[in-house]
Amino acid sequence: MDPTELRELADDASPMMKTAKAATSGLVAGTVWGTVVATWYDVPRVERSVALPGLVRTAKLMGNYGLTFAAISGIYIGVEQMVEKYRMKKDFINGAVGGFVAGASVLGFKGRSISTAISAGAALAFTSAVIDIGGQTTRVDNGKEYLPYTTEKRPSATHQ
Repeated sequence: MDPTELRELADDASPMMKTAKAATSGLVAGTVWGTVVATWYDVPRVERSVALPGLVRTAKLMGNYGLTFAAISGIYIGVEQMVEKYRMKKDFINGAVGGFVAGASVLGFKGRSISTAISAGAALAFTSAVIDIGGQTTRVDNGKEYLPYTTEKRPSATHQ
């Protein structure tokens, strides 16, 4: 790879980097959710010298959920970025197309039916469109900068 291609890959705003970040975030979130789900299942009782069956079942659930979340988020962002680049518009349709493709491909594959694929794709597309149209985001830019420390000096304590 030449240096210009490396710079494009390292750019935080590039579609490739956004897709990689989304997949990584999905993997972490899915693994955490898999841990929570594993605690709800009837894990075999762990005996003193035989802890392996419970750990193996928990690890399988964590991996299954982690990979599913990673695939959904990676495909969603990747398709959304491709549609945005192709259409040269940034609107709710990009996210709806990404949601449909992600839901239909990943959840349809797991469900092994066309009706499941269409239902899952439509559900994710609808959810993405509603969130994008409503302007709901997880971050609000109000112009303030929040620092993990204070920059103002404390008033001096004087004894009276």
